[in-house]
Amino acid sequence: MYICVMHCGKCGTQNEDGAFKCIRCGDILIVISDAPLPQPKIPSYLLPSILLTILSCLPLGIVAIVYAAKVNKKMTLDDYAGAAESSKKAKMWCWLAFGGGVGFFIVRFIILMIVSPDGHF
Repeated sequence: MYICVMHCGKCGTQNEDGAFKCIRCGDILIVISDAPLPQPKIPSYLLPSILLTILSCLPLGIVAIVYAAKVNKKMTLDDYAGAAESSKKAKMWCWLAFGGGVGFFIVRFIILMIVSPDGHF
């Protein structure tokens, strides 16, 4: 069980548990709790990174995997800002790997159409 202290942000007075207004200045109280803060849910994009590396674009997918792996490491170190930044970069590299794979497919298709104009690959 966690104990909550009603702390006045204006005058600093500690009030009784469950109080709404400060007994000293009448300001609205804030709650300061010793309960651990919930961890934010930050996606790592590890699975999409791996799939895109295998199926789409190897070099860009590897970069996405590196950033995705950093997300979990930074979360264990309680570096939520760093984890969010790594997640953002992993997502960006996933999209770049996807675009690179689609672009490579289109270029390959066009080259095959030029080389074999009768449609026989």
